[in-house]
Amino acid sequence: MSFVVKPSLWISSSSSSLLGEDSGFTSRTSKVTFNSRTSGVLKCMGVANPAAEITAYTTRVSRNANMAKLQAGYLFPEIARRRTAHISKHPDAQVISLGIGDTTEPIPEVITSAMALRAKALSTIEGYSGYGAEQGDKKLRTAIASTYYGNLGIEENDIFVSDGAKCDISRLQLLFGSNVKVAVQDPSYPAYVDSSVIMGQTGLFEKDNEKYGNIEYMRCTQENDFFPDLSTVSRADVIFFCSPNNPTGSAASREQLTKLVQFAKENGSIIVYDSAYAMYISDDSPRTIFEIPGAKEVALEISSFSKYAGFTGVRLGWTVVPKELLFSDGSRVAKDFNRIVCTSFNGASNVVQAGGLACLSSVGLKAMEDVVSFYQENTKILVHTFSSLGFNVYGGRNAPYVWVHFPGRSSWDVFAEILEKAHLVTTPGSGFGPGGEGFIRVSAFGHRENVLEASRRLKTLFK
Repeated sequence: MSFVVKPSLWISSSSSSLLGEDSGFTSRTSKVTFNSRTSGVLKCMGVANPAAEITAYTTRVSRNANMAKLQAGYLFPEIARRRTAHISKHPDAQVISLGIGDTTEPIPEVITSAMALRAKALSTIEGYSGYGAEQGDKKLRTAIASTYYGNLGIEENDIFVSDGAKCDISRLQLLFGSNVKVAVQDPSYPAYVDSSVIMGQTGLFEKDNEKYGNIEYMRCTQENDFFPDLSTVSRADVIFFCSPNNPTGSAASREQLTKLVQFAKENGSIIVYDSAYAMYISDDSPRTIFEIPGAKEVALEISSFSKYAGFTGVRLGWTVVPKELLFSDGSRVAKDFNRIVCTSFNGASNVVQAGGLACLSSVGLKAMEDVVSFYQENTKILVHTFSSLGFNVYGGRNAPYVWVHFPGRSSWDVFAEILEKAHLVTTPGSGFGPGGEGFIRVSAFGHRENVLEASRRLKTLFK
């Protein structure tokens, strides 16, 4: 663990000077401060030399053997470590991060005001409350069901409010246990694979093909429109599927998701559908798996307020487990998940849930749409930048990520070049699985002036 201290720099570039007078892109703020080092932020960097931590005394407790299977560090702390090393080497560098998918714009006031009022009420006898329902506040669960699932047959009791989709991924792994086979999109969000490894669902890491044994990697490439050829996919018990996808930014069509649901039914599988970026969909792609007939019998869904309302640090999400979803013995999946939640979780913060309820008011929904639109414009700027430089660019339409192809090159080498020469942090595609090699993911989460400055630097680097 280490502290990183970062000085600030003022930037005041204009969109017209960087992208041309007719670009159509506007700046939300005329001046913004970005930090090349974040003051007082404690980062999980990992231990550079584990041997240095060993003392003369050891316990008799064996290490979880599955932890030894994990390769290197988790992707994003590793990127943070390299970023810190770069700043140490270049202390005057003005580093801009387009790497980790962390939001940057302020939470809308209608939402923070609701949280502030709830927090203030806790200082009164009348307004104080302690433990709430582990499944979440009834009003919030009802609002989630009606707002996002309309007439799809999803009810309040199918909703489990949580402290974020990432946390629910691990709770779901507890639910499924170690004796299941998992399938993932390749590339995909690394938490799916890493949690499977820790749970003991996988074999050893196979260095020759950069894969873990006993995981079905469903290859998603530009050639198959980033949707796997299911005719080549072996049966798996649990299928992790993210749409819009992180990292490729692609959203599965209704026809594609219909094929996925049918595939799950034929194989008796359960789909864990990650819809954390659904609000970014700008075409007619389904925003939830439950728009597909029969999905309630083979799928559950995780989602989050993180990328809509700027709740990455506030932490609030939900999981939908339909009552129709059954294990092979006929028991309800929701019943077991409820037991997992009640055992491992005391419920989301009551202050944060008040914010979630405000998100789903008419004013809150409009405010979230404005935030999403801002990041979507950032995405257009990045797509325009890379396309103008002759790169093949994917994503960027239904998700806040741009997936850029560097054929024949190591994605970590590209990451290093952009960091070293342009002082920009991106994400190497290989960190999302072997299918990501040769790509980098560029995040559109950032202040407008930083994104414009990043665009200028990229044009200088790759002109």
